[in-house]
Amino acid sequence: MTDPVVLPATALDFVTQRRLATLTTLRPDGTPHVVPVGFTWDAAAGVARVTARRTSRKVRNAAAGGRAVLCSVEGPRWITLEGTASVVDDEAAVADALERYAARYERTPAPDPLRVVVEVAVDRVLSSSHLRA
Repeated sequence: MTDPVVLPATALDFVTQRRLATLTTLRPDGTPHVVPVGFTWDAAAGVARVTARRTSRKVRNAAAGGRAVLCSVEGPRWITLEGTASVVDDEAAVADALERYAARYERTPAPDPLRVVVEVAVDRVLSSSHLRA
């Protein structure tokens, strides 16, 4: 197991402020599926999390394994988080993800028994020079 990715302070600030990102996963035919999402960053684990319904295309793509990419941009500043995707559906993990989401986006999603968490274990970070300092 490798150590979690550590973001510089400027990048950490960027991924914790209220803004959206796009999540890219691959469909079974290999074409990209790109959707806007809210996400949270777990600095201790180096994991980005997205909550979604288990029936969504992004969840089905993530459940098939492989890579996922989150990209967030604001003006000239941007960050891309790449890693291995997985789907977690245990109650504690979903509750934790919702709590993190509520803290970042200042709203709690409506209860949904089909909610799961797409976790991206980030192993590569690209960003604008603004976020590398």
